[in-house]
Amino acid sequence: MKRVSLAVLLSLGAIATSAYAQSDQGVRMSTDPAVAADVEFRAQNLQSQQDQMQNMQSQASAHKSMHHKKHSKSAGASQ
Repeated sequence: MKRVSLAVLLSLGAIATSAYAQSDQGVRMSTDPAVAADVEFRAQNLQSQQDQMQNMQSQASAHKSMHHKKHSKSAGASQ
């Protein structure tokens, strides 16, 4: 019973949060080409920022794994 109540409570919280976030500016429609171009430009910028962050994270994790491999090889060679 507690799990069901917790799940319902979390669901209602998520719905309320998304409704609050959407009510801030709402959805706007425009047929103005300049507005559409601005939206596309912002979307491309966001996408490139996300791609850069993912690349940096993957490089950092690859760099860390290389350190672990070097240490384990050198530890095995000294024994």
